[in-house]
Amino acid sequence: MLALFDLDNTLIDRQGGLHAWAGEFTRSRGLPEEAAALVRTRLRSRAHPDDFRYLREELGLSDDATDLWREYVEGMARSVQCFPGVPEGLASLRAMGWTLGVATNGAAAIQRAKLHATGLASLFDAVTISEAVGARKPERALFDAAAVACGASLAAGGWMIGDNPATDMAGASAAGLRTAWVADGREWTDGPHQPNVVAASAVEAIEVLRKLTN
Repeated sequence: MLALFDLDNTLIDRQGGLHAWAGEFTRSRGLPEEAAALVRTRLRSRAHPDDFRYLREELGLSDDATDLWREYVEGMARSVQCFPGVPEGLASLRAMGWTLGVATNGAAAIQRAKLHATGLASLFDAVTISEAVGARKPERALFDAAAVACGASLAAGGWMIGDNPATDMAGASAAGLRTAWVADGREWTDGPHQPNVVAASAVEAIEVLRKLTN
């Protein structure tokens, strides 16, 4: 059985990592807390090299924007952490015969850096990143590419586990996958694509999949 996982704020704490990195980044340049808040706001949803051309101008930095992007990639890889129990849960699913893939939006450099830094990369059969395939969730093409990379097909079914109602749940449902929403304390209020499973965390969603195997 195929299980595709979102990365940011599903398997790893991107927001916590961003909060820590932005503070470290601005303090290293003697900038005030307001600058850290600007960085966090700009990068809250996603990060791209173009964002660092904007931040360079807004913060009056002399650094080259390419160097700032590289600093972000390396710093975020150090700062992010897996949510507790995620590596063990993924390893247990693979041991039970599940095929596991990452299906994530984002820039390839930062997403791969986070996967390797957290030790998650080796737990997946394939990693599919929007920048690399030219499609973003909720587009079906991203889910199709992720399934194919895992040696599977959407026609055979499978699961998508993620935290975003629109990109993960609606997109995967439209692609024919069953869905597990990582609620993280939220109530489901986001439209007609009701997830098959509402879980408090990725670990809880993994446990649901484990029970399906028994």
